[in-house]
Amino acid sequence: MGTPILAPSMLAADHTRLAEDIKGVEQAGCSWLHVDIMDGHFVPNLTFGPQTVADLRPKTKLFLDVHLMLDNPQDFVEPFIQAGADQVTVHVEPDYDVSACLSKIKELGAKCGVVFNPGTPVDAVEPYLDAVDIILAMTVQPGFGGQSFQASVLEKTAQLAAWRQEKGLDFRIEVDGGVNAENAPDCRKAGVDTFVAGTAFFKAADRDAFRLNIESLA
Repeated sequence: MGTPILAPSMLAADHTRLAEDIKGVEQAGCSWLHVDIMDGHFVPNLTFGPQTVADLRPKTKLFLDVHLMLDNPQDFVEPFIQAGADQVTVHVEPDYDVSACLSKIKELGAKCGVVFNPGTPVDAVEPYLDAVDIILAMTVQPGFGGQSFQASVLEKTAQLAAWRQEKGLDFRIEVDGGVNAENAPDCRKAGVDTFVAGTAFFKAADRDAFRLNIESLA
C-alpha cells in the first residue's frame, strides 16, 4: 500500500477563479490535483475541456490527475495529455477497447488507470491490474459533487488490495466521492492510498490540517 496522497478535486473549486483556488491547493501542501472531465452523456453534467487543463498547466506544478467521465475516452486521451495531464484514468463501463486506450495513454507519456462506478462489479477491472498505475473506485455515482459516501464500495477496494498483494503489483487505489476526514480511516483500512476530496477540502476551515489528517493515516 502506497503512502497516502490527498488529491483535491477541481470540481469543488470556484470555477470563476480556478488559478487562485489551485494556488490554495499548493499552499495547503498538496502535490496532486484531481480534474473531473464530464461530457453530459456518460454522466449528467458538463465540466472542463482540454483547453482548461492547458491554461492551468503553466500556472501549477501539481500532478494533474485527469479523470475522463466520457462515453468515448479513447478520443480524448491525446488532447488531455498534450494539454498537460500527468495521469489519465478512464471508465470501464463504456463500450470501447480499454486495453488499447491504456496503451495509448502510456505511449503518450502519461500514467494510466481505470475507473469503475459503485454499481459495477470489481471483477470488471481485474483484467487491467497489471497494465495500470492506479485504479479509481467511485464512492458516489459520478456526475455531481457533494454526494454521500457509499461505504459498501470499500469491500471492492479491499479486494483490489488483496489482488495487489497476491500478484505483487504496485498500482495505487483511489477513491472519489464524499470522501472526508471521518471516512478516510475506513478507506485506508480497505487498502486505499489516494483520496480525492472536493467539498470537504475546499470547505475545510484549515486545509493544511485536513491534508495532514489524510496523509498521516497509517
